[in-house]
Amino acid sequence: MKKAKLQTKRPEDINAALAKKKGPVSQFIARNYRHFNAAALLDTAKGYEAHLAAGGQMLVTLAGAMSTAELGLTLAEMIRQGKVGAIVCTGANLEEDIFNLVAHDYYERVPNYRDLSVDDEQDLLDRHMNRVTDTCIPEGEAMRRIEAAVAEEWVAADQAGEHYFPHEFMYKILRSGKLKKYYQIDPKNSWMLAACEKNLPIIVPGWEDATLGNMYAGRVITGEIKNVHTVRTGIEYMAYLAAWYTKSAKRLRNGEGSIGFFQIGGGIAGDFPICVVPMLHQDLGRTSVPLWGYFAQISDSTTSYGSYSGAVPNEKITWGKLGKKTPKFIVESDATIVAPLIFSWVLGQ
Repeated sequence: MKKAKLQTKRPEDINAALAKKKGPVSQFIARNYRHFNAAALLDTAKGYEAHLAAGGQMLVTLAGAMSTAELGLTLAEMIRQGKVGAIVCTGANLEEDIFNLVAHDYYERVPNYRDLSVDDEQDLLDRHMNRVTDTCIPEGEAMRRIEAAVAEEWVAADQAGEHYFPHEFMYKILRSGKLKKYYQIDPKNSWMLAACEKNLPIIVPGWEDATLGNMYAGRVITGEIKNVHTVRTGIEYMAYLAAWYTKSAKRLRNGEGSIGFFQIGGGIAGDFPICVVPMLHQDLGRTSVPLWGYFAQISDSTTSYGSYSGAVPNEKITWGKLGKKTPKFIVESDATIVAPLIFSWVLGQ
């Protein structure tokens, strides 16, 4: 039997050296996260850091209920420090960060949510408490309060014949200051506020299925809003993303950087934006536009049973999204645990 080659530098020593100038969270990760999904987490974080150090930008996608999970505690600082170049998120994540901003103290946590009976669920409905796993969002203090604020902007834009994207309407109400008196968390922990301050590009595919999207549709149906296109959506968002990617890639290419793709969860938040590269190549003939320069996905979806969200990164090569040499990472775990740790490493915490 051939004798195993002795490693000259052990991975744990390399990681300890990298974490030496970082904070206690990063040092804990370097010491303890050595194998399996834990090692994949650290590799993903180091890859993210290396991508930025090489002059790259990162697009982050948010699926699931990451805003209600209060990812803003780390994501907001990532945005402020320029470690996020754009965000693609579901309509739920767009609005739920602001729901939490103005109604946090009215939320109710249900740690025994797995034991709830149908009667318990009905009781939550009767009290207008909308449950997201173990957390209940108060309809009156969160959803209706934001609806009232943004509806004023919808109607005003409609009457003026103006058109804005969903995230632009949210930026409008945040910049107006009309919500400040309701803030119930430290504003530095709201990723939407951080994005608004940076005027960060946000793409929100499928916004119509979110709570505010439903409310907007209701106003279109009643005739309060005359033009359904007052809120710009889908195809216009893809064109917006294509313009952002093309411009950013050209600027970065001059400095030898590239655009990375950091995907949290699956679904439309990830599927929609990753298609922009093959669209630019195959449908617009912009073959000089580079592929994504980094790819990572946090998912607990298994790579079987027809689960696209669980597809391994190499499958994306066949679709013209990633290249053979693109750094690729996948962490098969709970994003509410994994994402804050990766962000903490990148922030040096």
